Amino acid sequence: MKTISVLGSGIGGVVATHELQRKINKSLTYKIFLFEKEEQFTFAPSLPWVMIGKRKYEKVKKKIDVLASDYVQVIKGEVESVDPEKLSVKVNGKEYKSDYIVIALGAETKVEHNLDKYGHNFFSLDGADAFHKQLINFSGGKIVVLVSSLPFKCPAAPYKAAMLIESFIRKRGLRDKTEISLYTPEPLPLPVAGKEVGEAVMEMLKKKRINYFTNHQIESVNEKTISFTNGTKDNYDFLTFTPKHTCPNLFSNSPITSKSGWIEVNRNTLETMYSNVFAIGDITSIPLEMSKPLPKAGVFAHYQAEVVANNIAEKLNGTQNFKTFDGYGECFLELGDGIAGYAKGNFYASPIPAVEIKRPSFWRHLGKVWFEKYWWFKYF
Repeated sequence: MKTISVLGSGIGGVVATHELQRKINKSLTYKIFLFEKEEQFTFAPSLPWVMIGKRKYEKVKKKIDVLASDYVQVIKGEVESVDPEKLSVKVNGKEYKSDYIVIALGAETKVEHNLDKYGHNFFSLDGADAFHKQLINFSGGKIVVLVSSLPFKCPAAPYKAAMLIESFIRKRGLRDKTEISLYTPEPLPLPVAGKEVGEAVMEMLKKKRINYFTNHQIESVNEKTISFTNGTKDNYDFLTFTPKHTCPNLFSNSPITSKSGWIEVNRNTLETMYSNVFAIGDITSIPLEMSKPLPKAGVFAHYQAEVVANNIAEKLNGTQNFKTFDGYGECFLELGDGIAGYAKGNFYASPIPAVEIKRPSFWRHLGKVWFEKYWWFKYF
């Protein structure tokens, strides 16, 4: 019997598991081990909606157990070690050997500067929900959306959050009593997508009267003030932030980790330096020609998972219809008021990514709503 170990049940792990079952010939005997430390899967693209009450806490999560099937064994526990040479994974003190390993553990997040003492981490479901509970009682003042460090997953998330908050505040008649500011270490929004996209997002922020400050790296924070390494300070009444993202500690001394601190893969096949060991999504670092890495985003994890699952299935089936990841990505950018923008393009294009942004519209917002519903229907 052939076995495949999928580490992590985020977007990449869920899609890989689904596609493997769909594509491996049913005449073959195989088993997929799906390892996950959490009890629930959370659909991260919906978290900005949770922040403003457009999605309920319980509607953006599902129990991991429902992914179990005749072909999938869900194993709950922390991945303690991965031996890429022996193709083995250790979880809960037990070693599992397999024919293929797909590492989809994502980025590890942690909160620095005691930010969780003063604000809400909207990259977690609990943080987004806590933000909303405070927002509905907000009566005016200064709201700050803070990017605490680079890199972070979903490059558009802080911009979506700021614009959705602005829409919520305005509809409650509090806009003239509220100042909204976004601080980031980035030189412009979504920098890897290019100047045109970045300037388009800045124009959106400007129209919504959202203060936007680039090249601001947090140094410290207290109950009312944020200090930055460039010497500036700002006061706030209400704070939400992105956490620090790092590669999981278990790979800190692993030979498959590059100088970047993330797992190194072939950018087309997602295979590591070890045969039959793949890594997808946020845990990887894929250099682009512009000397910056591919952004960490769920859409890339999704497409990479499809490529890896297809190619493993092709090997098991004894066929040769292999695929490659081409660097294509897309993203909805919610502005509030029932409209959304849309960016798409080839991030592997030479010499710089070829990304275009579409004018915000009601129909693109519906596209995001449809995508969310379709994703739940297809994979859960």
